[in-house]
Amino acid sequence: MKKPILADLSLLLVTLIWGTTFLIVQNAIDFLPPFTFNGIRFFIAALLLILCLMVFGKKQLKQMNIKLIGSGMFIGFWLFLGYATQTIGLLYTTTSKAGFITGLSVVLVPLFSMILLKQFPSTNGIFGVLTATIGLFLLTMTDVSSLNIGDGYVFICAICFAMHIILTGKFSSKYPTLLLTVIQLTTVATLSLGSSFIFEDWKKSLRMDILFSQDVIIGIVITSVFATAIAFFIQTNFQKYTSATRVALIFAMEPVFAAIAGYFWAHERLSLSALLGCGLIFMGMIFAELPANKIPLLRKNKGIES
Repeated sequence: MKKPILADLSLLLVTLIWGTTFLIVQNAIDFLPPFTFNGIRFFIAALLLILCLMVFGKKQLKQMNIKLIGSGMFIGFWLFLGYATQTIGLLYTTTSKAGFITGLSVVLVPLFSMILLKQFPSTNGIFGVLTATIGLFLLTMTDVSSLNIGDGYVFICAICFAMHIILTGKFSSKYPTLLLTVIQLTTVATLSLGSSFIFEDWKKSLRMDILFSQDVIIGIVITSVFATAIAFFIQTNFQKYTSATRVALIFAMEPVFAAIAGYFWAHERLSLSALLGCGLIFMGMIFAELPANKIPLLRKNKGIES
């Protein structure tokens, strides 16, 4: 299998993991404050990958240098800031609006790629982005109320996630995957735990009856192993083989998988517009994978050209 195809399928698996664990995270943060939950989640994930590094990646440790550490911390900073601003934004805005605004990273990624990396998306990539954006609106925007401060925080979150995708693509081809992922996740864990001491009631978070409650344990174990350690390792490892725009389009499938998981596990109903939105997001991802001459709207008219 060609590396770009394998990369896209692997990143789609990551998106599936994130989408299907969304409900688990929601249940867990009902008991544990978000910064504390993310701090513990990323700390355990980083610890697991450090163990893997000590067993399987000792040669990578020889490549440790200031530039690598700085790059990993820079990626981790944007990832932390994305989670932090999303958490703050959700205090003031609705989940549906936050879902749409966060999904706007699918538009921001190709824009930032052009500005920062001078990488221009293909015509079918642009068509896929526009299609997926319309789909995101139909899937998530059940509440079209006026904008508020929470929406502003979530838009910053979208910028941060877009920057994370771009920087992961930039640095993943330069440095060892496992080592870069460990530094990234350790940075998020450190900043999240620090924020929990500043902004949250950390004494309440240390209560044993909360930490060892079933919902919190399940949430931490599943998200630490699958949605953090494995997911970010896969992203860091495979993103070097595909474009940032394709990654953004694949990640736009997360609310689709979350909606499907909600339908089967939480018996949530999907409206007709939501179903149409899911279809458009999927089509947008497929459009980006196809050559431009395979899309009728983008096919050049030979009669006009001649």
